[in-house]
Amino acid sequence: MEILWFLLAMGMLVAVVVTFARRGRGGIRLAVPGSPDAADPADYGFVRQEELDIRVPGPDHDLMDVLGLVQRNQDWRAASQLLAGTPKEGEVRWQRVQAFAGAAALELAQQPGSGAAWLRAWRLESPKDAGGAQVHAEFLVQQAWRASGGVGTEDHRIILEEARTACGDAALLAPGDPIPYITELAIARGLAYPEPQFNELWAKVIDRAPEHMGAHLAALHYWCEKWHGSREKADAFTHAAAARAPRGSLLAALPLFGVFEHLPEITLSQGFYQSAVVSRAIDGSLYAVNSARRDDPMLAHARHLLLFFLVRAERWAEAMEQLRHVDGYVGALPWSHSADPAAEYAVYRALAVAGYEANGGSPATLPR
Repeated sequence: MEILWFLLAMGMLVAVVVTFARRGRGGIRLAVPGSPDAADPADYGFVRQEELDIRVPGPDHDLMDVLGLVQRNQDWRAASQLLAGTPKEGEVRWQRVQAFAGAAALELAQQPGSGAAWLRAWRLESPKDAGGAQVHAEFLVQQAWRASGGVGTEDHRIILEEARTACGDAALLAPGDPIPYITELAIARGLAYPEPQFNELWAKVIDRAPEHMGAHLAALHYWCEKWHGSREKADAFTHAAAARAPRGSLLAALPLFGVFEHLPEITLSQGFYQSAVVSRAIDGSLYAVNSARRDDPMLAHARHLLLFFLVRAERWAEAMEQLRHVDGYVGALPWSHSADPAAEYAVYRALAVAGYEANGGSPATLPR
């Protein structure tokens, strides 16, 4: 069955390419096996592929408004004001710092030498601004991973060393803020911190934000990198975090992120996505999203990853439930690993709709 599923997915990928040029207002149509009609995601009110927002995992209208203003006017002040008014302990500030840094990195890639002038001005004109220091440190980290020639190169190491210095500067400007230390977690991965050094850094994060989901995801990447080829350390980390998570915390979804980090490039083993390990991780993540606060800023992240696994596990109705909540935004794992996140998401969305309708579902049966 797994091989048949894989072949079906490949056939649908071909269908996406073939129908791309013929796409109209109704979106992409992919044939349901055994049906003369096509399952159309647009029938469910889903957003057209070209209108999907690849910048963020879910809506943050204040961020989008400010980011648009900053990029139009090349003036950093609105970004500074937004971060100053965002609580330092929560996930929202971390996501906004990442978004500003990512926008600056993209600008620089598109306009080498002149892009992201607003970020340079921010640091020059207001060097004591904690928000600007945090965005700059994260910007350097993203540059190291995106544009330094690859992990292990001399440029990669040099940029990460510069980012580590920037993190230290940012930490001095806001001693109780966890973000400089969370940013350094990615540096620890790239510079291969020894375990004692990493544990010292992790203690600083936990002291300031013990339930920070973004921090745990960054730490997970370190364990997966350091213990490549062995899942024991990463599994122990994710399951320990999930076990101590209070009710309502999305840390209960962390084991599913651990499974994702260790997925093989191609899975053809029969029933892999219905296996006990994957099923337990999916069910734990479903429990987490169903008990989390509706305004938890990490909820969309968990739902996006759930969508990926639920489609692969052929749990169509549950996959459609995740789509109902996240559609319109694709700035999250697993789509962000793709060169074209919107296209990758659109394929899984089409598969979910096709599977749902092939098993008797319809727009009328999907809860609103």
